[in-house]
Amino acid sequence: MSNRYAYLGPEGTFTEAALRALKPDAPAAQFVPCNGVDMVFAAVRRGEATGGVVPLENSVEGGVSATTAELVNGDPLLITAEIAVAVEFTLFARRGTALPDVKRVATHSHALAQCRGWLAANLPDAEAHIVSSTAAAAQSVAEEPSSPYDAAICARIAGERYGLVPLAEGVGDRAEAATRFIYLSRPGTLPEPTGADRTSLVAFLPHDHPGALVELLTQFAVRDVNLTRLESRPTGDGLGTYCFFMDADGHVAEARVGEALMGLRRICKDVRFLGSYPRADAGLGHLRPAARISTTNDDFHEAEQWLARIRAGRVG
Repeated sequence: MSNRYAYLGPEGTFTEAALRALKPDAPAAQFVPCNGVDMVFAAVRRGEATGGVVPLENSVEGGVSATTAELVNGDPLLITAEIAVAVEFTLFARRGTALPDVKRVATHSHALAQCRGWLAANLPDAEAHIVSSTAAAAQSVAEEPSSPYDAAICARIAGERYGLVPLAEGVGDRAEAATRFIYLSRPGTLPEPTGADRTSLVAFLPHDHPGALVELLTQFAVRDVNLTRLESRPTGDGLGTYCFFMDADGHVAEARVGEALMGLRRICKDVRFLGSYPRADAGLGHLRPAARISTTNDDFHEAEQWLARIRAGRVG
């Protein structure tokens, strides 16, 4: 199924915009909208799509639980790329609608959370209604004359796709809002290290005890590996049983990251490797000055050779 890519639909979502940005050189590709995050994962797992794009986290609302759940459960998929998309919202309506005419606004829950202030200031009497996506909101408003909504808060790509006209632009309360999207593929060759990479994984603790999380975090701290995200999630095995979704700076091919993962493997019930891939903010780099300890690849290899000499009886 080459050149067939699944994404969280319907057409006009920020996810479609992310996919088109990740695959700009695939004009003949077939982009397939899916009705849910789980359906994107299923399409990739079954081989019905070469890859898929889903949202992972939003700078305002945090992690997307449906994506995290699919990453934790089911047949493993690899994250091989990511992109951050600025979340800019516009209020769209059918042609002929004026701002005072808007009484019912449709949008997604994440969009509503980022636009409450604007709505309160500009449409204080309007009712906000939650739908499955911002694109679905635009699609519903366009279904005249049966639509129950007067306007939609959505991305420009969605409003224009469904033939609506903008009533107000920049309706979000936070100008720097962004969503991080990930590209999924079936297990295979990892992307080569770039020097500005991210490694994602899920760690399952063997049992709950004082200091369990500290033991997990120590595997990274002592090797000077920076964690950029840590999120707990129930395993489904009962109340109080959690696994931990983690993003770490660096690539599994790097000695420090590899040793951290081996340390996790020793102390955890299970570790699910989700991928090592170029960071969306690659221009910022990822290595901090190693002022406290020596953490270059050469440092790790030298220490490994030193231990091998000791084990071989060559001391001194």
